[in-house]
Amino acid sequence: MDSETLVKKIGISEELIKKSCSLSWKDQFSKELYHVDKSSSDAVFIVFPGSWTVKEWFSGDQAFGETKINSKDWSKKAFPSMRSIGNDDVAIVNQAFLERFELVLNLKDSKFLEEVKSAESGNKPIIFTGHSSGGAVAVLATIWFLEQSPKEYTGTAKCVTFGSPLVGDYIVSHALKREKWSEHFIHFVMRYDIVPRILLAPRSSIEQQLEHVLHFFTANGDHYPRESIEFYTNVMRNTSALASHAACKLMGNTNLLLETLTNFTKLSPYRPFGTYIFCTGNGKLVHLDNPEAVLQLLFFSCQLSHENEMEATAGSCIKAHLDYKTEVLGRSLKENVVFVDRLEELPLAPDGSALDDLGLSTRGRLCLRAAGELEKQKQKNREQIDRKKAEMEEGMKGLEEYRTFNAQKVGYYDAFKKQNEKRDFDANVRRLVLAGIWDEIIEMLKRYDLPDEFEGEDNWIELGTKFRRLVEPLDIANYYRHAKNEDTGAYMIKGRPRRYRYPQRWLEKKVGLERDTCGESCFWAEVEELLKLASNGGKVDETRAKKLQEGLARWIEQGVAGEEVFLGDSTFLKLWDELGRLKLQQESIRTLIDTGMFANLSVA
Repeated sequence: MDSETLVKKIGISEELIKKSCSLSWKDQFSKELYHVDKSSSDAVFIVFPGSWTVKEWFSGDQAFGETKINSKDWSKKAFPSMRSIGNDDVAIVNQAFLERFELVLNLKDSKFLEEVKSAESGNKPIIFTGHSSGGAVAVLATIWFLEQSPKEYTGTAKCVTFGSPLVGDYIVSHALKREKWSEHFIHFVMRYDIVPRILLAPRSSIEQQLEHVLHFFTANGDHYPRESIEFYTNVMRNTSALASHAACKLMGNTNLLLETLTNFTKLSPYRPFGTYIFCTGNGKLVHLDNPEAVLQLLFFSCQLSHENEMEATAGSCIKAHLDYKTEVLGRSLKENVVFVDRLEELPLAPDGSALDDLGLSTRGRLCLRAAGELEKQKQKNREQIDRKKAEMEEGMKGLEEYRTFNAQKVGYYDAFKKQNEKRDFDANVRRLVLAGIWDEIIEMLKRYDLPDEFEGEDNWIELGTKFRRLVEPLDIANYYRHAKNEDTGAYMIKGRPRRYRYPQRWLEKKVGLERDTCGESCFWAEVEELLKLASNGGKVDETRAKKLQEGLARWIEQGVAGEEVFLGDSTFLKLWDELGRLKLQQESIRTLIDTGMFANLSVA
């Protein structure tokens, strides 16, 4: 394909790629933490040099040097999006690289922050780049930039790495896709470069050899370290184990022996993300942006064909890490590019493309096909629930009519709780149907069986919020009507389903609020619990009573709660009578009470 197609696909010109490579190569052994280059009229480059001791690759006491990205206060604030929203799984990253980026960020003198702001003010694209572990720090810097910067600046940011080790786990990949940030990351990998595979092996298996290999890179010697064969063997054995386990999952294999072995043998948490461009070594390039396929290719493109190739392949894997300058700068990137997009249709036999030059076996092609099928299945799952939108809208329309009917009578919540009329029964049927649809969606999300972008899409956030506000009060009414709290416990602690927790987290993420801030749909559960305490002669916690009333006032102002709260003998009114001195002088509540049918209520 031509260069225009390549540029369109990755969003960066060949000239800027080559400039990134040149600067990364020049600064790879620099003692500085980073370097800003403004010599180009087309972009500002922030270059991160590599680190060349084992302790700068593996830190902490975990087998693979991993840590949760929110393990420190600064990183929790710096990377708020690096988690799954509904499941609330926090991303895992390499601790040593995170600590190095902490040194770069250096919040005490904020020099790096000033450099970034200055680059932004120039209205040029910002390219974060680095070779080897410098690329890993560039990745963290790019994620930080995307997290902190307004959307109008993030569109022009790119991260271009050369021979970078893996940085984070599947959740990083998931979160980047959800935020639509994956396209900002472009990784060049030589077919035989061992470095992108290093962190797939535990520290204990490679520590001694890694020290010698890193020294070889800095010394730029002519003779490969004698430990290179053992190093290659250990790294690729662990890469094989991880790729095989991932392939079994891709193909739906439920091999109990495999699962048992993984319970005893810890596998690397690191996974690829972003766009990968594999360099075959003879001028051809393979473009791939499916993370599962990239993981398979990291193994199959570097595996031995015959045992007698061991010494030569081990040497090639060390040498290849130093070949990016020749491969990227010394060749045109305008030709011989293969875009592997429709993986599920990948030929199983050699087809004369650049994939042949990566040594991809039939088994390897089957694994890439399986990765493509997985993405295809996720899209099918999405289409399946999309087809249920009309049924969901119809069910919620019926509940809205039910709420309107009761708005000036008993109230939505209390009418449903009493279940005195046929329309109450009909509302319950609609509740159960909607709950079933959403439980199916949540189960898919728990297994990551929907596209990663799903939880960030506005239409589903809006639909989930509407569903939650409309249906959860009925679930709460049903819960307390049947006194489930007596056996199971409080609704919010023991009874609240995930079908409401997940959409609430989506909304909180979208509007940038703290966790559990959007609790308007749970209002009645807290009313029930406080009323139970007050009615049984218990002491109502002043903080809880204050929080409930402040929340109600806020929701009245937002139009989420209304007059029905104060109707007749509503559950809230019973609590209101019990609050006594704990009643707050909230303006929104006072306005409702001081007007119309509520004027007889006391605020004292």
